[in-house]
Amino acid sequence: MVKCAFQTAVCKWVRIFKGEDPRETILRDGKRSGRPLSASLMAHQEKVDCMIRANRRVKQKEIANAVGISKERVHHIVTTVLGYRKVSSRWVPRQLTVEMKAQGKDMCTQLLELSTVFILA
Repeated sequence: MVKCAFQTAVCKWVRIFKGEDPRETILRDGKRSGRPLSASLMAHQEKVDCMIRANRRVKQKEIANAVGISKERVHHIVTTVLGYRKVSSRWVPRQLTVEMKAQGKDMCTQLLELSTVFILA
């Protein structure tokens, strides 16, 4: 009987993952000892936020070079932690701030008052 490389590999995987009960075999990595993630610290987040507020057209590569962290960490901080996204090559917040909501409310009430004046006239 001639075995091919594929069959040999499959047999090896079966031996590796086979336990007393194959359903109880854990395939996920456990926690590892080692260096913790330090690129997403509050200090880095504040620096990134300040750079974006100062220049909305700043590039992730420029932020990474200035702060001293990887582009992937910068992308994570900007999009996930700070909640920014790119629109027309500018970073804009994903959610409205309290000031933006208040300004929108004021504009709506002014428009409502104007519409009632025109209806009554």
